[in-house]
Amino acid sequence: MNHNGYKSLMLITSLSLCLIACNSKKAEVEMDIPEEEESFIYVDTLSLHKSVFNKQLVCNGKLAAIQKSDLRMPLSGILRTVNVKEGQIVSKGTVLATIDDRDKALDLERAKREMERARVELQDKLIGLGYSGINDNIPADLLHRAEVTSGYYSAKYSLESATKNLADCRLVAPFTGKVANVEGKPHQNADKLCTLIDDSYFDVEFKILEAELSTVKIGTEVKVSPFVDETVEVFGTVTEINPTVDEHGLIKINARVKNTSDLLVDGMNVRVIVENSVDGMYVVPKDAVVERDGYHVVFLYQDGKAVWTYVDILYSNLTSFAITGCEKKETHLNDGDIVITSGNLNLADDTTVKLKSPDFADE
Repeated sequence: MNHNGYKSLMLITSLSLCLIACNSKKAEVEMDIPEEEESFIYVDTLSLHKSVFNKQLVCNGKLAAIQKSDLRMPLSGILRTVNVKEGQIVSKGTVLATIDDRDKALDLERAKREMERARVELQDKLIGLGYSGINDNIPADLLHRAEVTSGYYSAKYSLESATKNLADCRLVAPFTGKVANVEGKPHQNADKLCTLIDDSYFDVEFKILEAELSTVKIGTEVKVSPFVDETVEVFGTVTEINPTVDEHGLIKINARVKNTSDLLVDGMNVRVIVENSVDGMYVVPKDAVVERDGYHVVFLYQDGKAVWTYVDILYSNLTSFAITGCEKKETHLNDGDIVITSGNLNLADDTTVKLKSPDFADE
C-alpha cells in the first residue's frame, strides 16, 4: 500500500470512530429525557337535583308611552315665549308657551264693562217689575226674560268667552311628562309646539305563535330589556290579548311595565321574556349539552371518566336547559348524577378527566 492510500484509510477510520462516539452520546442524552407526564382534561361539574325551571318565551317588542300628545296653542297667533326644551320634565299645569295676548286682554276689559252696564239694566228691569233686585225670589222664567231683554245674558256670555280667550293665549301641560320634538320658536306663528310624553309606564306590544297562547294569560308576568343594554330589566304584566290570529299565525299581546330606567324611551325596540315556572326539572347550563349523531348528549362524571349519555331537552331559556333521559335511546337520569359542565366539546365517551373542584371525587 502506498503512502497516499494509507492516509486515506486512516482518515476514514477516524471519521467512523467520531460518528460512533457522537451517536453514543446522543443515545445517552435521549435516555436522560424523562417521559412526559400524562395530560388530563380538567372539567367543572354539578350534581343533578330536581328544581324549578324558568320556562321562557322570548319575543321582540316595541315600547309605547302610556300618554303621548302633540301640543298646539289653543289660539293662533305669534309666539311670545317658549318655556321648554327637549328632554325637560314638566308638571301638569306648567305654562309651556304664550302668544301675544294684548288684544285678548283689551277684549276682556271691554266685556267686563259691558257686563257692568247689563247688570245695571237688569236691575232696573226687575225693580220695574216690582222686585228689589236680582237676589229677590224671582220666578225663573221671568228672570230669564229680563236677562235676555236687558242684554245681561249676552254680556255674561261675552265675558266668559273673553276670559277663556285670554287664558288660551297660554299653553299649559295637560299631564306630567317629558318634552320632545319642540318645533315652536318665539316670534313665529304658533302651530305645533312640542310633543309631551308620559313614560312613567310603557305599553309594550309583541306577538306570539298561536301554539304558544296557552303559556300567556292576562296577568302573566313579563321581563323587558332594551337591545342596546340587555342588563337593564323592567317588569310588568300582560294587560291585553288580541282574540284574533293574523295571516302569519301570530297573536298580538300587550303588556304594561313600570319604567325604572332612564335608558328606556318611547318607540324603543326591546326583548320581551314571558316566564312560567315548571317544577321538578333537572336544570343544566346550556354549555353542558352538546350534539352527537343528531342527538343531545351530556357527559356524566363516573370514576374519573366522562360517560356519554343521551338526553332529551324538555324546555329551554336564555341560559339553561331542562333535561331528561332520552326516550329513543332508553337512557335515564337520576338524582345525584354528576354532570360535566365545561370542556364538553373536547370530550368523547370514556375520556379520562380531572375535576377542577374535586367535591364529587369520592361519590
